[in-house]
Amino acid sequence: MTERTYRICTNCIMDTSDPNITFDEKGWCDYCRNFHEEILPNWYKDESGERELMLVADKIKKEGIGKDFDCIIGISGGLDSSYATYIAKEKMGLRPLLLHVDAGWNTQQAVSNIEKLVDGLGIDLYTEVINWEEMKDLQVSFLKSQIADQDLPQDYAFFSALYKFARKNKIKYVLTGSNYSTECCREPEEWGGYTGIDKTLVDDIHSKYGSHPLKTFPIVDVLAYKIYYKYILGMEVFKPLNLIPYVKEEAEEFLEKRFGWRKFQHKHHESRFTRFYEDYWLPKKFGYQKRRAHFSSLILTGQMKREDAIERISRPELSEQFLRQEFEYIAHKLDLTVTELQSIFEGRNRTYRDYKNKKSIINLGTKAMRLLGLEKRFFR
Repeated sequence: MTERTYRICTNCIMDTSDPNITFDEKGWCDYCRNFHEEILPNWYKDESGERELMLVADKIKKEGIGKDFDCIIGISGGLDSSYATYIAKEKMGLRPLLLHVDAGWNTQQAVSNIEKLVDGLGIDLYTEVINWEEMKDLQVSFLKSQIADQDLPQDYAFFSALYKFARKNKIKYVLTGSNYSTECCREPEEWGGYTGIDKTLVDDIHSKYGSHPLKTFPIVDVLAYKIYYKYILGMEVFKPLNLIPYVKEEAEEFLEKRFGWRKFQHKHHESRFTRFYEDYWLPKKFGYQKRRAHFSSLILTGQMKREDAIERISRPELSEQFLRQEFEYIAHKLDLTVTELQSIFEGRNRTYRDYKNKKSIINLGTKAMRLLGLEKRFFR
């Protein structure tokens, strides 16, 4: 196969490191076209968004009468979930329960941010601690699988624990920090952007490379969530940040001034493993930079200049010395020698397609949601 000529979008900084990206006659990529054709015309963050926000708030409060909590929010200590928590409590007048899932990789800054929000807003917090032996074994299994999607074990733990906790405690509404403002450009699946909790993929990878049984590790398969949780239990996910003016730097400054919350150098740095994975493992092993999607989202929403994004993407987010120290830390925490982790790093790259999965079913669900207008972002 002939290698594709390198090309970068003339409007954002997405490029041909996404092998399926397309460009129009202006040089705009399909992510930019989707933003202007699908997201922007349906993104109401003015007075109409405010009205919709309060209508949803009234609905949630009405159904929460007589209960200890009327909704649940998964919080990481990062910006999106932190600001969504503030909006839920102070603007919507809700009584949320915060759930933090500790998968073993919290930075101290993330823990501190959560504590400051809990104290400042007077909200109850429940922390679910994932069994570390199981977490560790699954993460090593995924590393040995050689696929790009190395954050799936953490993501699966976070969302599955949240859904299971909500079900157990009969909490119907889940609020998330997912939003168009900082996430309108989704990274493609080749970059580790696999969507949906796929138990089939987990089981196959763990059966090949795991050694410790996953007796308590939480998994709510995508089909269980989409059918049982959604239609039988009536669970609903709501994204309040899509109905307000949400600007990254302004939100960071507000949280810092109001609560003493501290901003991170970059998105997803609240998890030590995710920070290492996105800043070292993925770009150095696979050549993928998730920052391209993060910065492109900010470009499209007018929060970053394209030339600034190009300059920043040209250099690593963190120093080589720091990342090598993190390499050693990750290895030791996972009970691997540095040599063993290096050997995995140098192994032949593979994709989720090399393992059993239900991606075709997930893709059908995503297409259906787009046709129904329930999802505007572009997934590939």
